Amino acid sequence: MNSFEAILIAIVEGLTEYLPISSTGHMIITEALLRLPPTAFVKTYTVSIQLGAILAVVVLYRKMFLDISRVKFFLKLLVAVCPALVLGAFLSDQIDRLLESPLTVALTLLIGGIILLFIDRFFRQPVVREEEAVTPKQALIIGLWQCIALIPGVSRSAATIIGGLQQKFSRKLAAEFSFYLAIPVIAAASLFDLLKNFHDLTMQDLPIFAIGFVTAFLSAYAVIKLFIRFVATHTFISFAWYRIILGVIVFIYFSA
Repeated sequence: MNSFEAILIAIVEGLTEYLPISSTGHMIITEALLRLPPTAFVKTYTVSIQLGAILAVVVLYRKMFLDISRVKFFLKLLVAVCPALVLGAFLSDQIDRLLESPLTVALTLLIGGIILLFIDRFFRQPVVREEEAVTPKQALIIGLWQCIALIPGVSRSAATIIGGLQQKFSRKLAAEFSFYLAIPVIAAASLFDLLKNFHDLTMQDLPIFAIGFVTAFLSAYAVIKLFIRFVATHTFISFAWYRIILGVIVFIYFSA
């Protein structure tokens, strides 16, 4: 992997991590188009640069995350993150195999897009608008929704946002809670993968990882604010059609 490829993949990661369109799916497609082999290094790179994307959330919401008095908030995140961590640990090898399949991504993009087309019709009357009103039970249910996103192309953001809407969150709160939940989930997944493949990495790899980390951080930072403003006044239909169109294109391209 050269610097251009590293930057391109990191931009894709940062731009798509918090949108309901699947960052993992987009990176799989990008790597396939670049004809990058599914080596341990490439897999570790694509997972580890997500740390740059979650740092963007920490910086933007630093008052909340640095406030140690918000014990209830941190406990709710802990409750919500447990299902995905446990299931992800058991299904690690199966997930790795799915990460090599653009056709899996095409299918899940299509299915997720169709669901997003109708999601706003199902959940029209939000009741919960502030994080303080979220209960541990609601956090756990959203955490269970997040488990669906272990399948590449589903989108962790989409799954948790839909989970939030199903729990009668406003679109803005559903999106923000999805951001918060990304931090422990992605951090755990990235650190687990780095430790698992640490023996295959060398000092020469560090510049590539540093480039990816910074690029993912900057692109994610730019997207988060725009996305929050967008979902406050718009539905998810535009993301639904994007997923459907992309899914069809990817399926046709890689089937051929």
